[in-house]
Amino acid sequence: MTQSPPVIESAVPGIDPGFVRMYAEIPSERFPVPAIDLVKIDPQFFRREIAYDTPEEPGTIVVDPGNHFLFLVRPEGRAIRYGVGVGRDGFDWNGRATIRRKSEWPVWTPPAEMIKRQPELEKYRKGMPPGLDNPLGARALYLYQGDRDTLYRIHGTNDPSSIGLSLSSGCIRLLNQDIIDLHSRVPLGTKVVVLQADMPADLAAL
Repeated sequence: MTQSPPVIESAVPGIDPGFVRMYAEIPSERFPVPAIDLVKIDPQFFRREIAYDTPEEPGTIVVDPGNHFLFLVRPEGRAIRYGVGVGRDGFDWNGRATIRRKSEWPVWTPPAEMIKRQPELEKYRKGMPPGLDNPLGARALYLYQGDRDTLYRIHGTNDPSSIGLSLSSGCIRLLNQDIIDLHSRVPLGTKVVVLQADMPADLAAL
């Protein structure tokens, strides 16, 4: 009997194969998530565990908009660091909040203020169906202060080239592979700290 040739994993020149696997296609999703073209993203924004000095408790999410990072604090001075895209000038938000809602393949409903600025979004006033073209991507985490929805989200993106940039209307966006990972790690009630854009975060990457 003739044996099939071994499957050889494709490589991206200059990029660790571990990152290639991390950002590979996810065909099992409701809407299959395509692989990320990693050569178009600065490697510093790839997901990794690092040493991280913070007074925040393990399990807390810390967003550093100025450096385009999100940290999931872990025990013993560690954190998982994700690259993010953030709000452009005039749309940024900072403060403390709590995740009170989580959604897989969320519906996107643009706020009335956004529709006023961009009338072409009127057709989505009652919501844009989920999918790869949806601005919220594969997952969304909804931030509240008390019972008030801040309208601020941590979510996926259909535009990987936006990671590391300040382009969105205030929300924090991650690669779909990263928001799927983060969504699976944080429960409802998770505390979120969004730093001011000019506030440095102490970190030391290994």
